[in-house]
Amino acid sequence: MRLPLAIAATLLLTHCSVIDPLVYKIDIPQGNYIEQRDVDNLRVGMTREQVRYVLGAPVAENAFNHDEWHYVFRLKPGRGDVQLRQMTLNFENGQLVSVTGDYEPHADFNIPIEQ
Repeated sequence: MRLPLAIAATLLLTHCSVIDPLVYKIDIPQGNYIEQRDVDNLRVGMTREQVRYVLGAPVAENAFNHDEWHYVFRLKPGRGDVQLRQMTLNFENGQLVSVTGDYEPHADFNIPIEQ
């Protein structure tokens, strides 16, 4: 009686690893999905409202420094590696002064927009 039980338990446990690749797993996106073309619209001297219009609200505003906004995007695909992209915007006197992170500012970033 023990031998058939052991065989059945072994088959049940190994069966899960065979079926797992066949199971559909959803992608789980979290945070702000930002494309490079959105970042290309940023210019030095933009107000917070203009930046919020272009990129949306940041995932997190620094609680200790209100002049720093963080945009973070994390994608956990059903299959494959987790992707993480982040960007930090810095403001001075209510105007955008720098962009750092995984996105490159446009070549015209340092040319202020016309008011």
